Amino acid sequence: MSERLFLAVALSDDVRHGLAAHLATQLGGRPIPGRPARPEGWHITLRFLGWATEEQRDRVLGFLSTRMDVPPFTLGFGGLGAFPREGRAAVLWLGVRRGDEELSRLAALAEDAASAAGFEPEERPFHAHVTLARIRPPQDVSALVADVADFPLTQEVTAMTMFRSHLVRGGARYEPVERVDLR
Repeated sequence: MSERLFLAVALSDDVRHGLAAHLATQLGGRPIPGRPARPEGWHITLRFLGWATEEQRDRVLGFLSTRMDVPPFTLGFGGLGAFPREGRAAVLWLGVRRGDEELSRLAALAEDAASAAGFEPEERPFHAHVTLARIRPPQDVSALVADVADFPLTQEVTAMTMFRSHLVRGGARYEPVERVDLR
């Protein structure tokens, strides 16, 4: 049996609630374009694994548990941005201002764990962000990005979490599988 998995830094309840309130205030009642991600699922993806067997899942977790060498750190957020670009956005995201170097180290460790478990290498470079919406067809979000101030809250990051992704009507639902504490 296989399951759809990814490794991420989960956002705390305080940060998720604060971000939802920040966006509501900054947008002044305007909706986020596209299909917004559910606030309860907001996270920073370190490595999407995709469909994985139980053996692959256990190999990734085993690798991480023996090689975790990133100490806890403070995560700080920036403003909005878009992939591939603001003028033709397919994804609207919240950026990271503080802790980017540590997140990059975690992403590299996640990539090593994925490789050790037999997953194909990730070809896209890591870019720390929280996905806020997927936009189909792409739209110009330049004015929105310019209008929304940086998000001021911070969070202590103490673990990497493996999540199971359930594809359901209206988007994906994420279930924590296991946490690997930073040290």
